[in-house]
Amino acid sequence: MTTGGVSLPLSLAIVSRFLSNMCMATRGTPSVPMGEAGENARETVSRPWRMRGAMSSFADRCEAFLAGAEFDRGPWLAVAFALGIGLWFYLPSPDYWTATIFASLAAGGLAVLRWRNRDGRDYLRASVIAVSLALVAGLALVWARSAMVGAEPIPHPRFERIDARILEREEQPAEGRTRLVLAARERESGSPIAYRVSLPAEQDHTDLREGARIRLAARLMPPSPPIVPGAYNFARRAWFDGLAATGSVVGEVELVEAAPDAAFTISAIQRKLSAHVRDRLDDTPGAIAATLASGDRGAIPEHDEEAMRDAGLTHLLSISGLHVSAIIAATYLLAIRLLALWPWLALRVRLPLVAAAAAAVAGIAYTLLTGAQVPTVRSCIGALLVLIALALGREPLSLRMVAVAACAVLALWPEALIGPSFQMSFAAVIAIVSLHNVQRIREFLAPREEGWLRRFGRRAAILFLTGLVIELALMPIVLFHFHRAGLYGAAANLFAIPLVTFVTMPLVALALFLDLAGVGAPVWWLVGLSLDLLLGIAHFFAEQPGSVKLAPRIGMGTMLLYLGGALWLALWQGRARMWGLAPLVLSAGLIVIAPVPDLLVTRDGRDIGIANQADRLLVLRQSEGGYAQQNLLELAGTDQAPLELAEWPRSHCSREFCRFSLDGLERNWEVLVARNRDQVAERALAAACARVDIVIAARYLPRSCRPRWLKADRGFLAREGGLAIHLDESRVDTVAADQGEHGW
Repeated sequence: MTTGGVSLPLSLAIVSRFLSNMCMATRGTPSVPMGEAGENARETVSRPWRMRGAMSSFADRCEAFLAGAEFDRGPWLAVAFALGIGLWFYLPSPDYWTATIFASLAAGGLAVLRWRNRDGRDYLRASVIAVSLALVAGLALVWARSAMVGAEPIPHPRFERIDARILEREEQPAEGRTRLVLAARERESGSPIAYRVSLPAEQDHTDLREGARIRLAARLMPPSPPIVPGAYNFARRAWFDGLAATGSVVGEVELVEAAPDAAFTISAIQRKLSAHVRDRLDDTPGAIAATLASGDRGAIPEHDEEAMRDAGLTHLLSISGLHVSAIIAATYLLAIRLLALWPWLALRVRLPLVAAAAAAVAGIAYTLLTGAQVPTVRSCIGALLVLIALALGREPLSLRMVAVAACAVLALWPEALIGPSFQMSFAAVIAIVSLHNVQRIREFLAPREEGWLRRFGRRAAILFLTGLVIELALMPIVLFHFHRAGLYGAAANLFAIPLVTFVTMPLVALALFLDLAGVGAPVWWLVGLSLDLLLGIAHFFAEQPGSVKLAPRIGMGTMLLYLGGALWLALWQGRARMWGLAPLVLSAGLIVIAPVPDLLVTRDGRDIGIANQADRLLVLRQSEGGYAQQNLLELAGTDQAPLELAEWPRSHCSREFCRFSLDGLERNWEVLVARNRDQVAERALAAACARVDIVIAARYLPRSCRPRWLKADRGFLAREGGLAIHLDESRVDTVAADQGEHGW
């Protein structure tokens, strides 16, 4: 991993040195008679400028290729900036980060020194310099942000009395709890520290809001790393959120100092608006309407949220690009139409500029009202850039505009790059813009004299094609992060997006407006009908056979191969863009054949999953709906109910241990797994260990326990974290190997 991570910047330096030598080559090659082959060979050794001439011509061809392909550095600079951020997360230690920075700067420096005004190669020279600097900027930025905002986790679980102020409050009625982010001070050092605790809904009350000072007792845990390799990494998110621990409240919460009057703060307005909407509509429609109005999605039941996810409609529940764009577009169109009715103003003021300003105010207000979460702010920034382009008379939807929006977001939150929200949002936008920049698509959508039915058919066809392209672009990203993806999202979105954009959201806005006069009830009834229809669409597509694709852990190499091919296909111009299909097809094949680990062991050793041996995943203990078991099922690429190991005919279990044999390609593997922490005679345990290849236990095992290959006891798991074991390759993937020397 480490060697491959540094290879890119090092290869940039090598290529720069290689091309710089070409710039020193002479033009032309003296002719050599056919009969002087031997002498020619000697001259090739003694006159190296001939090789340099060939290299120089290669650089000329590169320059001509970039010019002929209408190469646009703008989007690729954003890619290089993102690559620098990604390398910081991927490379394991500061030594590698520093080496990458110096290698990139060396590549740019060589381009400056050796290609200056040489043979007209300014385009290639400028590209190398700009890409090198962008990569360094990205890596340095995320390194600096990590150092500034990262919160050191507490060293071990503990029970603590906390005197703190509430920073954030998040209500989650569907989970029966409220989450509080607290600011306190360490007892020993007095340094500030932040916790996130869960408060049962029955203990919650309205006085526990932002700014209040409280005292409570809580069980605290360090933020959890991935439970097994490839699982969700909450510790990394907590590091950038500044959280040192998470936990749950024990007992009553004492209000020491009430919060200042906050009737008109954004969070208070958001909560009141959410509660108002849920009062007008019951059950899931009310929860979804509250999400659209205020961004509060904590009341959506789990089964309905799963149906939306499996149908490819989860994006409708997250206030992001679709919702912000709908608000801004509606405001822009309404403003420009109303202003055009005033001739005096239309003759004296540039109406697109005024309409864009009104739409910008509406977009910013909606972003603040819905909580100003990172995805919403990101979408608002992109929409504001589109408005600026419209006001200036520029092309609003271009890859350069997308690149500017991506750089703006990454400059503020570089850690967003590795999150699914950023990747899915920009992958969808890039797919849309690239598709609609294709000449044939432009011709297909061009205005023409035709009936409304044919016009509607063309629009529906392009909407379906757009949805299909988006689904294909997002599926590898979704599988990489969540290990499951809906396959019918294009068809579901064909109905759901117009329904939400042109029916539900306008009705919600109208109902809220009419509620000012107390006459919004009929419109709320219509909102409920539209949301019932949305839920019906979600459940219909989610329940179809083969509606969900499951996948085990996808390797980072496969993902980089996909991203490289997709970006090449989207950002390049001309026939050369088709070269991106090769890595796309190859990565798709690797995703399909991604291997399932034979053994998955959680970081505490209390849960294991055994795949590839039975029709269902074998687990040590049944914990239906549990977090650990859900992760094991996802990474095994199955949604079937697991089978308890003790019920498997090929296992032999006592009260303390289970022993079983796993089939491999070349041999069978004997495994011994501890079922509990009960004491066992050391001599008997040592004899049992000597007869097996692998021992797994949630407790410390004595040194006398020596299996033939691997002993994964509590000490080993505490050091290495969860395990993914591939028997045929004799390979053990660990969580610790993925973490490197990052702070979390």
